Amino acid sequence: MPAKTSPQLSTFDNPNPGRDYLIHMEIPEFTCLCPVTGQPDFARLVLDYIPERKCVELKSLKLYVWSYRDQGAFHEAVTNRILDDLVRAVRPRFMRLNAQFNVRGGIFTTVVAEHRKKGWKPQAAVDLQRFTSASSTSSCGTLSSITN
Repeated sequence: MPAKTSPQLSTFDNPNPGRDYLIHMEIPEFTCLCPVTGQPDFARLVLDYIPERKCVELKSLKLYVWSYRDQGAFHEAVTNRILDDLVRAVRPRFMRLNAQFNVRGGIFTTVVAEHRKKGWKPQAAVDLQRFTSASSTSSCGTLSSITN
């Protein structure tokens, strides 16, 4: 029996609340309906967040995303609504939702919405050098081998 969609988001306790760390999720099969034509809109959602006390549970996120399949929504509205619901559920230090909608009428639409906890400032980024080919460390674990 297929799982039922749900507008509810479940959370669990952050296992490392004393550390800023990034949670990155990609949701390649988001769908909703165009509120004007009723035609389906397809998007890839990319969610990045730095949790505070709570993290979003993946199955509930999947069922939440599925709940939009029969809802009419403009791209801008649905992106901001999803971000608002996620922020309300997990109250993160930082959260960004990037919604990349497939072509419609010859136009691709990307909507990016962000939330920052009041007073939170990101830690300085660490710029890691790539390993050189002369390194004794295998290239299988380098950033360049993952991204290329």
